[in-house]
Amino acid sequence: MPVEARSAVLPQKYWERKPVVDIVKADKPIKLILRNFQSPGDIVCMTAAVRDLKNSFPDWFKVDVRGPCPALWENNPHLEEIHEKEYGVITLKMEYPLIHRSNTGPYHFIHGFRKFLEEKLGIVIDAGEFKGDIHISDKEKSWFSQIYEMKGKDIPYWILDAGSKTDFTAKQWERTKFQEVVKALPEVTFVQIGESGHRHKPIEGDNVIDLIGRTDLRQFIRLMYHAAGVITPVSLPMHLAAAVEMHPRYKRKNRPCIVLAGGREPSVWETYTHHQYLHTCGCLPCCDNGGCWHSRVYENEIGDGDEKDKKNFCEDPVDTPSGQKVPRCMDMITVEDVVKAVRNYLEKYDYYRDMV
Repeated sequence: MPVEARSAVLPQKYWERKPVVDIVKADKPIKLILRNFQSPGDIVCMTAAVRDLKNSFPDWFKVDVRGPCPALWENNPHLEEIHEKEYGVITLKMEYPLIHRSNTGPYHFIHGFRKFLEEKLGIVIDAGEFKGDIHISDKEKSWFSQIYEMKGKDIPYWILDAGSKTDFTAKQWERTKFQEVVKALPEVTFVQIGESGHRHKPIEGDNVIDLIGRTDLRQFIRLMYHAAGVITPVSLPMHLAAAVEMHPRYKRKNRPCIVLAGGREPSVWETYTHHQYLHTCGCLPCCDNGGCWHSRVYENEIGDGDEKDKKNFCEDPVDTPSGQKVPRCMDMITVEDVVKAVRNYLEKYDYYRDMV
């Protein structure tokens, strides 16, 4: 995330944008191709904007998308196929400049793309459900889970994201603390996930199932559908935890999710109402006005020549007992904080007593 995201004022050009089409005079439906080649977590939030646009103006727009994550759009009822060379097609590169007000404004990430479309199209779009719009088919729901295929039975499990991407290492919690959490909760089964090529080291334990690099994006969505809960930094799993419905076996509306956030992002921009969002914004000078938005932990951490490695690194890193250097705001989150959050979620929903 660029350092300018810390600014409390949107660039003037945002307010000078004019609608790309005169909606009143245009032929209906207006054909929109929305392009977004950002990370999957960003695109999950974009799905909400498409849903809200179509629900607000069901007969006015025909929408299609372009991007690297078609799995996130499978079974989506709001999309229709559009070819770029069709007459009257409008192509928009999706953005969320609202992030530049994230430290001081009352906005969540999920509103960023919707507000962008409002400005571009000159309309007001009603905000829909406070989550992304991911759809699982009845056929997918009828399949055995990946864990069932491995264990021969349904086991309530928590998805564990114990790593980070190399571009945003400042999101990383100390790895040994993840190991301590797993050890402190022997009754809980954890399924560790992570993309190959990112910074994910296996967590050990008889209660850990290692699926690092063993799920594609659609498989991960189905894995989320069957999951009892999630532990993750600010990343794709937290957005999917809110967007993907829970399996009815759990008898609850929303999936438990513990987010190890620290002080990088302002809580109001990221947290969902039913998540345990463990943040430290306001506790340290570097994040006393929202999030710091720094990307890496220390200078030349990765050595890839990226600007993040040279300019956008943590102001207050800590050398942990394990030798790993992490931001102080992340180090302030304790193992006890996470264990207590898990047990609080299970206080009235003891899946491990009722299902195993």
